[in-house]
Amino acid sequence: MIKYSLIGGFFLIILSSSSYSRQSEDTFSLTVRVEKLRNSAGTVKFGLYNRDGSIPDQSFKKCYRVMSAEIVNCKSTVTFYNIPKGKYAVTILHDENNNGKIDRGIILPQEGIGFSNFKTIDLSNRPSFVKASFDLKTDSDILIQLVYM
Repeated sequence: MIKYSLIGGFFLIILSSSSYSRQSEDTFSLTVRVEKLRNSAGTVKFGLYNRDGSIPDQSFKKCYRVMSAEIVNCKSTVTFYNIPKGKYAVTILHDENNNGKIDRGIILPQEGIGFSNFKTIDLSNRPSFVKASFDLKTDSDILIQLVYM
């Protein structure tokens, strides 16, 4: 009986380790960096999106995942782990007053915002998931440029 228990336990270990190995092969990490912030006040909020129509999202409620990070020397970085292969887009907010939302003047944001695949934002170049998205099929590192209007 002990012999069968040992064999059964051995097979469970093999099955669980092969399952873990398969899971880690099917997911990736995405490191998102932002530099040249206008100051080191507040935090940076990073939103990761995985579906069409989710951008723009001023309140980060349509995110697949969201993270915040401190600012050091006008730079900030986060890493999203265990992300399945697929199409994603990233938005960033330099939340200078730490209130968790994009502060606006009459129309335009008062804080820095950024999107993957965007260097500028204006009425003729408005962000959308289609424009900001990229394929994630390996561990990746991207740099996003913030825009202060």
